[in-house]
Amino acid sequence: MGRYLAIDHGSKRIGLALSDPMKIIAKPFRTITYDNLDDFFSILFKIIKEEEVECIILGFPIGMNGQETIQTKHVLEFQKKIKLKINIPILLQDERLSSLSAEKSLIEQKIKTGYNKSEIDKTAAAIFLQQFLDTNRL
Repeated sequence: MGRYLAIDHGSKRIGLALSDPMKIIAKPFRTITYDNLDDFFSILFKIIKEEEVECIILGFPIGMNGQETIQTKHVLEFQKKIKLKINIPILLQDERLSSLSAEKSLIEQKIKTGYNKSEIDKTAAAIFLQQFLDTNRL
């Protein structure tokens, strides 16, 4: 029984979250800082194998009014590159306000966020992965 892996794509960091094998609960996994995509893909392949990932949920950053943004285009390009290298489903999930929700949640837990952006990234991935799991439960 495989897991779902959420990816919160950013220009400097990529936040990751994993579902449990039953695909009920999402939890922050790790944040990857990378210099080039080849480095990221080698890490991603290892995670997919070790964690038995069967589907990737990619955060889709659309504007508050539903319009495409510059970051939306970056994520669509990123999705195309992943599809060329990985043969598992890659689904898009609206990630609006996930970073703000993540930061608020961490502050409520008394976790400092100013210099801890990696915590925000992986927590944001967990938030939109949980939204995906909740809305796609069979």
